[in-house]
Amino acid sequence: MSISDRKKNWNETVAKNIARSPERRKEFLTSSNIEMERCFTPGFDYPGYEEELGLPGDYPYTRGVQPTMYRGRFWTMRQYAGFGTAKESNERYKYLLSAGQTGLSVAFDLPTQMGYDSDHGMSQGEVGKVGVAIDSLADMEILFGGIPLDKVSTSMTINSTAAILLCMYIAVAEKQGFSADQISGTIQNDILKEYMARGTYIYPPKESMRIITDIFAYCKDNVPKWNTISISGYHIREAGSSAVQEVAFTLADGIAYVDAAIKAGLDVDEFAPRLAFFFNAHNNLFEEVAKFRAARRMWAKIMKERFGAKDPKSQMLRFHTQTAGCTLTAQQPDNNIMRVTMQALAAVLGGTQSLHTNSRDEALALPTEDSVRIALRTQQVIAYESGAADSIDPLAGSFLIESLTDQIEKAATDYIEKIDTLGGAVEAISRGFQQKEIQDSAYAYQKSIEKDELIIVGVNKFTVKEPPPTGLLKVKEEVEISQKKSLAAMKAGRNEAAVKETLEKLKEVAKGNDNLMPHILAAVKTYATLGEIADVFRGVFGKHQETVVL
Repeated sequence: MSISDRKKNWNETVAKNIARSPERRKEFLTSSNIEMERCFTPGFDYPGYEEELGLPGDYPYTRGVQPTMYRGRFWTMRQYAGFGTAKESNERYKYLLSAGQTGLSVAFDLPTQMGYDSDHGMSQGEVGKVGVAIDSLADMEILFGGIPLDKVSTSMTINSTAAILLCMYIAVAEKQGFSADQISGTIQNDILKEYMARGTYIYPPKESMRIITDIFAYCKDNVPKWNTISISGYHIREAGSSAVQEVAFTLADGIAYVDAAIKAGLDVDEFAPRLAFFFNAHNNLFEEVAKFRAARRMWAKIMKERFGAKDPKSQMLRFHTQTAGCTLTAQQPDNNIMRVTMQALAAVLGGTQSLHTNSRDEALALPTEDSVRIALRTQQVIAYESGAADSIDPLAGSFLIESLTDQIEKAATDYIEKIDTLGGAVEAISRGFQQKEIQDSAYAYQKSIEKDELIIVGVNKFTVKEPPPTGLLKVKEEVEISQKKSLAAMKAGRNEAAVKETLEKLKEVAKGNDNLMPHILAAVKTYATLGEIADVFRGVFGKHQETVVL
């Protein structure tokens, strides 16, 4: 079938879609009244177009996973936020929603990520510092107070303790009067990248993978609108990987999760539609756009050819993007506004489903409200003023973009084949393969800056003398004291016998093979703390020891 015939058929399908879900406007015009077509295609046929590019919403989804993309509705503007106490973070969420944010994204403090309560010795000095402190259901009730969970989707950046936080979220929704099948959102829940790039792991890989597949199975039946994992390249890139490595290692992790779920007895089309991804957006505009397109095409092929997925939704790579924290500079921090704008534009041109834009002052501290507003307005200006959202995959057909897309796909595929020969992502991580590759890439990047081969404006060129920064947001030490008092008061008022009973049952189940989720939820509802639940698993599963890479 010729491209023109295929496009004609595609437009008929899109028309049916629009009848159900109208586009934002009847016409999309430039300032000179030139019409922006929904999707531009070549005026001639050439080999490979249908197999490698196709049309938006069609396999292999190189050009987007939806047939109308942003002409139907914009990406979700989901600013990542959380600090101090649940009350403080709740106020920030309400501020962001009032400013036009369309989804929530929760940052948890380090103790919460590592499975320690705020009164644990390991938590000292870290409570509420890099995210919000959550010790129990009582904190989650405050965190989402006044925010109807049937109306707002929530992303939670949480991994080792993801099952516990999800159960807390379900319990809060139920207290608001909403059943689990009414809520929507995402838990990151990607433990493999923690072993290779980020470090907030607790349990060994085998046991961690069991928890993840239990979440897949439970949500399939009980929380069907929930994205059960956000397979994350973001932190791999933050650790120093290249764009190719980010794609390769992320998709290799995805393969490992799909393999584990199938081995646990799940049918691929039962859980794969709820898999999501999370990528970084860096400064090289064209490479980043090509990266997103290549990742989408690769995942479609992997799911169809490797796993035999038949449901189109199982083949679609849906992803959230965050602009690159590691590119933000403490020097001349206002320059970060331009960096974030360029990175956000790359994500939009690459077809992201949701987006967080970093704030200008994040190389120095947690962002202030003024900085957060500028970051959100960056997305809104791109959406409403730039025209970038008016036509789907607008850079398609560029010799540069298509060449980069093909080259990234080939290089990333080579990496995945190498990981396969090592026994898959889990085994390769245990050998330190990905860690070594990321370290080498990070070292080469830093050397290029030190040699002035790579120019960072305001750092190794165009520098100025600057006064010390002022007006930064700092989390006060009183937060830890307050959190400990709240935790003690909660413990004093709960039913200790019920807590003990649910934790004993959880321990018994952890030693067997039954799904852990119903028992975590039961413990959460008795106000068992995150640390108490994590300690049950530490006692049964043990703790992971880092693979040393030299």
